[in-house]
Amino acid sequence: MNIPLAAPVFDEEMKSAAVYALQNDRFVMGESVQEFEEEFARFCGARFGVATSSGTSALALSLIALDIKGGEVLTSPASFVATANAVLHAGGTPKFADISMLTYTVDPERLKAAVKKQRTKALLPVHLYGHPACMDEIHDVASENGIALVEDACQAHGAVYNGMKVGAIGDVGCFSFYPSKNMTVGGDGGIAVTNDESIAEVVGSLRDSGRAKGSKYRHVKIGFTARMNSVQAAVGRVQLKRLDDWNNRRRTIASQYDKLLSDVKVILPPREHGETKPVYHMYVIRSSRRDDLKEWLEAKGIECGIHYPAPIHLQPIYCEMFGYKGGEYPNAELLSKEALSIPMFPGLTEEQVEFVANSIREFSFQEKERS
Repeated sequence: MNIPLAAPVFDEEMKSAAVYALQNDRFVMGESVQEFEEEFARFCGARFGVATSSGTSALALSLIALDIKGGEVLTSPASFVATANAVLHAGGTPKFADISMLTYTVDPERLKAAVKKQRTKALLPVHLYGHPACMDEIHDVASENGIALVEDACQAHGAVYNGMKVGAIGDVGCFSFYPSKNMTVGGDGGIAVTNDESIAEVVGSLRDSGRAKGSKYRHVKIGFTARMNSVQAAVGRVQLKRLDDWNNRRRTIASQYDKLLSDVKVILPPREHGETKPVYHMYVIRSSRRDDLKEWLEAKGIECGIHYPAPIHLQPIYCEMFGYKGGEYPNAELLSKEALSIPMFPGLTEEQVEFVANSIREFSFQEKERS
């Protein structure tokens, strides 16, 4: 049995939408883009959406719109490097607060302790693996200090915290549509959602070469070329219609894994509880024998991933730029040593889930016999 880690969907309806957009819409920033922006913002419960060329560009342009240049932005070291890169692109300095091992998202108490008066310009929590960060506490930290709150929701399309979709809780929320995400646009793509019209207007100008709204050759910002093309938006509109069903299927699969692995010597992902409703972009288990387990599963045809083998602060360029040596954020560092992503996508069958779980069980049994 060969089971991939993820399996992006591109079916006939999406193909037809893409071809229709190619034949009838402007290639860049056509009606499909505007419709996708409106529909995705409505899905999140936000007033405005601004589609971009990637999740990274959505983050960077949102931070520029919030004027963080010259200041510091506090975020999680347990994320893809683009989270912190976006801060640098926006002219700020990324700073970190360690994660909670209960959620794998930034610890609100550590975040609060890391805020520096006059220097911290924004908080940038990450909804890692599709699990919402502790947004009530984080929102309080932002409010108490009068600083901006940007959600990195690039892995959390449709996740819910306290009855609200993530992305619409802070000042702005940013999503990625990279092919491995819970929904895609057939390539790179992103979007920023917000309830603040002025933020939406600035991000909209920045992604379009700094163009003034409604003008072709009047430029009011030093902008970028970070637009979404119309074909991608057309594909995204079809995928968005399926997202709730896909997320529900992911939750069902996660429940199956939880049950089948409940007595196995691995640490299971944070579960849905109280105010949080994750969407399981990844189903990430933890094991002190992670690398051996990965090799065992892949030998059986089960693709695995490590998200991520090094936390952001221990990436070579961050060590070079900021002098990190290791030991600064022990929880994030421990997660990077133990985390293993196992197959998770809506098309995963019950038989495949059982095969993956039984293979992990076999590994665990062998380890127990050896000890």
